Formats: sequence, structure tokens, C-alpha cells
Amino acid sequence: MLDTFSNAELKHINVQPRSGTAADTVVTRDDYADAVTEITSWDGYAKSPLHALQNLSNAMELGAIFYKDEGTRFGLGSFKALGGSYAGLRVIQRELSKKLGKEISARDVRKRIYADDVASITLVSATDGNHGKSLSWGAQRFGAPCHIYIHRDVSEPRAQAMRDFGATVIRVDGDYDASVDAARNDANENGWFVVSDTSWEGYTQPPVDVMAGYGVMTKEIFEQMDTAPTHVFIQCGCGGLAAGVAASFRQLWGEAAPQIVIVEPELAPCLFETAKAGKKTDVVVQEETLMAGLSVGEPSGIAWQILSEEASDYVTIPETLIAPAMRLLARPIGNDPKVVAGESAIAGLAALMAGAQHTSLRDALRLTNQSRVLLIGSEGATDPAIYEALVNG
Repeated sequence: MLDTFSNAELKHINVQPRSGTAADTVVTRDDYADAVTEITSWDGYAKSPLHALQNLSNAMELGAIFYKDEGTRFGLGSFKALGGSYAGLRVIQRELSKKLGKEISARDVRKRIYADDVASITLVSATDGNHGKSLSWGAQRFGAPCHIYIHRDVSEPRAQAMRDFGATVIRVDGDYDASVDAARNDANENGWFVVSDTSWEGYTQPPVDVMAGYGVMTKEIFEQMDTAPTHVFIQCGCGGLAAGVAASFRQLWGEAAPQIVIVEPELAPCLFETAKAGKKTDVVVQEETLMAGLSVGEPSGIAWQILSEEASDYVTIPETLIAPAMRLLARPIGNDPKVVAGESAIAGLAALMAGAQHTSLRDALRLTNQSRVLLIGSEGATDPAIYEALVNG
């Protein structure tokens, strides 16, 4: 199995991060702290596990590999449970405060003190699956109507999971970026409120809230690790997860913060092309990647503000590595823990496995036998049929 990774061709660029303060100013320490206080008070909150893959790290001649497993988060199967639902809550909180002319707390919303007013606030988003599921779950908890827009290639089980949480699901005949446009246009026409994990000109607050929600995960990692990792290999769609993680780690670990390696599908390399151009760059997704959550052609502007200052390396991976990486976690080396990881969760692992076995890329990524690498396992088997087909096919 390891030969699959050693024979893979990856694209890699190294850039000099810009100097700046985005890690402190785009999502502030108070933003993260507020999100942590709120989300950790929710029913069902529990820390997600951080697995040590020691046998795998030995095989790769690395110091350690750690895998943060978000597959159990709030029973929703992904890290998105921390972002979309929290951002939806914050939209409701702000709109209620404006409508009622007084400050409404998140607790007031959560306890449904203003249930009739919340029922008039419709939340809307586009999704490949996980973000929409999180928003649907949150909207149901808080009592708000929810409309979710999905593109033509989102699987029906993922669509049904959102309907099960009470969302109205609208399928768009186009890709993810087309579903974003449709959600935004319908929201403008109907007076609905978009809760997106990507930003655009004039729209930044909900994406900031989404990234702040991810601070729950980074704070857990900070508490679960004795010292900072040397590297984080982290997957990117629009860049919100990577930027939220990078900014939080800079705040938590300061100068000891890890090297950030951005990983994308070669079929949707919007951050790779952005880093290469040195400015926000869109790409046209000609073919959908199996890593559905990463099939994005337009990077988030506020995410790029952070990543341009925090990320040094950008890697794209081929589709051929997806199933082998999932199988490697499902059937691990030696007594490493078995992990159920969905298609989008394994991008960082796939890039690490391939990079560690290519001498020139290993050197370029500054991987050594002292490296302590963190991977963010962003989802479990969010579509069990697809998972089974890839792992056992």
C-alpha cells in the first residue's frame, strides 16, 4: 500500500509568508473565546480524540503523527458541527437584537425565549454536505427555518441527512460555486440570512463566526499536546478551516506555532493557484473530486488574508491517493488505532505519506525524524455507502 504514495506525483510550492497581523485581527482572541464558551456549554459536547499513529510515523521515519478525529463531533460526523451551527446562532442573535432593540444573548436563543421571533428568521447556505448539515442541525435546535442549496454532485444520503434536521434542500444544476450564487441570490430576494463558511466583498461576519467555532477544536488540541507540532498538514476547500486553525495556533503557541502545509485536490487547487499568483485567484472546477468537501473554485477572501501570512507550503494531491489513505486508517499499521475517515478527511494524510517518501519533497517540506505532524481528520463516514465502496472496493 505504501508504494501507492511513493509513486504519486504531487505539485508543491513554497512561499514566503507575508508579515502582518491577520492571525490576531481577522478572528480575534475574543472571537475564539466567545465561541469556546458557548459551544462547550451545548448538550452533547465532548472533546474529540487525538490519536497517536506511532507505527505509521516510524514507517515514515518521522518523530510522530497525530490525527485529530472529528468524526464523532456532536454526532454529526465532522468538524463543521463547530462552525455552521455556531455562526447560525450568532446570525439569529444579532438579528433578534436589532429587531427587538435590546441585546439578546446566545443563551436566550438557545433556550428559545424568543421562539416566535426566531421562527421568522430564515437561515440559508450552500454546501457540499457537512456545513449544511451543521447549519440544519443548529437551526432545528434554535427553532429557525433553514434552506440549504446543494450542487448536482452532492450525494442523496447527504441531502437526506439535512432534510432529517428539518431543512428545505434545493439542488442546483451546477457546481459548488453555482450553489453559493443561487443561495445568495434567493436570500437577497426573500430577505433570508446567508450563513456561509466562505466570504466575499461586503460579507465577512458569518465566515468569521464559522472560523471562531473551529477554535473549540484548536483549544482541545492545545490541551491534548504537550508541545506544539512542527507541522500541520491541513486540507482546504475555500480555506476557512485552514485559516481558522492557523490563526488560532498562532495565538495559542506564538513563535512556536507549527509550519502550515495547505493540501488540496489537484482538481480544485484554488489556494494553490492563489499562493502561486500572490493574490486571490479563482479556478474553474472542470471535474468534481471525490473529496466533495474540498471541491471549491473560489477561495475565501478573509481566509486568504490569514493564510498569506501563516502558510508556507501548498500541495495538491491526485485522486488515486484518496481510497488508499482511507484504507490506511481503517486497516492501520501494527497497533495504531483504527479510524473511520471520510474522503475529505484524508487529504493531509495522503500528502504527508507521499511527501515523506519523496526525498526532494521531504526536504522541501522540512520533514525529518524529529518532525511531529498534526493532521486534522475533518470528517468520518458522512456517506456510509461511499465510504464502504472506497475502503472495501
